Amino acid sequence: MADISTDVLTIGTGPAGSATAALLSTYGVENMVINRYRWLAATPRAHITNQRTMEVLRDLGKDVETEAYMHATEQDLMGENVFCTSLAGEEIGRMRSWGKHPLSRAEHLLSSPSHMNDLPQTFMEPLLFKTACSRGTQSRMSMEYLSHVQDADGVTTTCRDRLTGKDITIRSKYLVGADGGNSLVAEHAGLPFEGKMGVGGSMNILFKADLSKYVAHRPSVLYWVVQPGADVGGIGMGLVRMIRPWNEWLIVWGYDINQPAPKVDDAFARKVARDLVGDPELEIEIQSVSTWTVNNMYATQTSKGRVFCMGDAIHRHPPSNGLGSNTSIQDGFNLAWKLAHVLKGKAGPKLLDSYSQERAPVAKQIVSRANKSIEEFGPIFKALGLLDSIDPVKMQSNMDARCDDTSAAEAQRARIRETIAFKVYEFDAHGVEMNQRYKSNAIVTDGQKEPAFEKDAELHYQPTSWPGARLPHVWVHSDKGDKVSTLDLTGHGKFTVLTGIGGQGWLDAARTVGKELGIDITGHLIGPRQPWQDFSGDWARAREVRDSGILLVRPDQHVGWRKDAISSDPAADLRRALTAILDR
Repeated sequence: MADISTDVLTIGTGPAGSATAALLSTYGVENMVINRYRWLAATPRAHITNQRTMEVLRDLGKDVETEAYMHATEQDLMGENVFCTSLAGEEIGRMRSWGKHPLSRAEHLLSSPSHMNDLPQTFMEPLLFKTACSRGTQSRMSMEYLSHVQDADGVTTTCRDRLTGKDITIRSKYLVGADGGNSLVAEHAGLPFEGKMGVGGSMNILFKADLSKYVAHRPSVLYWVVQPGADVGGIGMGLVRMIRPWNEWLIVWGYDINQPAPKVDDAFARKVARDLVGDPELEIEIQSVSTWTVNNMYATQTSKGRVFCMGDAIHRHPPSNGLGSNTSIQDGFNLAWKLAHVLKGKAGPKLLDSYSQERAPVAKQIVSRANKSIEEFGPIFKALGLLDSIDPVKMQSNMDARCDDTSAAEAQRARIRETIAFKVYEFDAHGVEMNQRYKSNAIVTDGQKEPAFEKDAELHYQPTSWPGARLPHVWVHSDKGDKVSTLDLTGHGKFTVLTGIGGQGWLDAARTVGKELGIDITGHLIGPRQPWQDFSGDWARAREVRDSGILLVRPDQHVGWRKDAISSDPAADLRRALTAILDR
């Protein structure tokens, strides 16, 4: 007999595990989360927080979203990616990032009620973990996962209490592996992977120093420093990343993955930091140093039976594009409502198959994008003349040549501008963050063709109500004058029906079918003199169905089904869609 029993056991308290636990507890599911360490993230690691992730926090509650903003560096201070020879030295160029460009900012504002920001993992993780535990999640720290065995009724997991050295067993109906890039849960579950681990090496140097005099006039999260002849890092390029403005920083410096990881002592760390800042007398407080590897691997299947993996366990990639923590939290948003519905008898077990169908393609996409973003630094190096020689003097001369009054220098300056601007695919890839469209057994399209992307799908978010896409955000107003997002009308663990004048039959059907299936379906009618009004006409343009049509929105705010107009039997049509989605 197991020592502990619960409905869902989650291994790992990182962004994926803590978000999943918080969502499950919010949905009323008994769950437990364990962590092999004594506490949460000790280093800031993930930090870029995109709009879709903030929407998940908003769904958890305005208090959660508000606290995230309170700790975050806001969007304008995320600024422009700066390329320079050192923070105190010459600036080579910069690009507007993460919605800083006015055209991109407009797109951001039109796309979501939430704002992207810079929230280091040392703040995000405790927020999610606290939310989970305060809402009912049982947690165990210093508890190490060892193995699991699943059967027809559940999963028995063996763990070791690292304080006592004793092994315990935990019985759960489902197991979630959110145990990072070296996931034992994924290994033991036999999940299939493609790609390669350890394709590059990097070191992190976390330090405190007041750098405001070097950055106040050009606030940014990332400062890319090019120093030909540097003895570490290959081309001589390092990253100075802002953790907290403007006195806490992280340096990322590469090393040859074919050689042993370097020993980074205090003296070496200080030298690297002072060199990249460009101030040999800089007062520095070294916080920590660590080494890590760049990976290029993703799971082609994210679950096996009653075991589900998420986060870095299934998408292992460099931090390029800031996709790691974001995608991890969104994995949890996809899975948690499905587990809740199955555990409460509101859905059949095949609903859970849709988790892998929907999130495995996302894992592949972001791993490919993140690694491609690393490759896209190459053209910048080439434009600077850093690939033409290994002689530091010649490399520096090639960089200096861009300042000459010659046709060759003019062409070089143009190439430098173009290659830096091209990094928009890493630093302002709004479409990568927001364009996820699911195709699975939990989506009913009725043969409706997916709309084509009219703009670059990596750079630009294209809202659509096509089943599988995230519900478009627009602002609507209550009859009392309150302004809310259409996303605020949905989610919170429930299905939602959205319709307009002439669609009252859908709301009646929602009550009828909801009662039949034992699920609570929220219904909203949007139109003149209705509870919600579309004064701007934005909703009428975004919904892509007629006034009497319907959008059936899943608890994760993705459209599950739609119909253009009221039908002769709304209850039958809604019943058909819901039973298909829920495997009823």
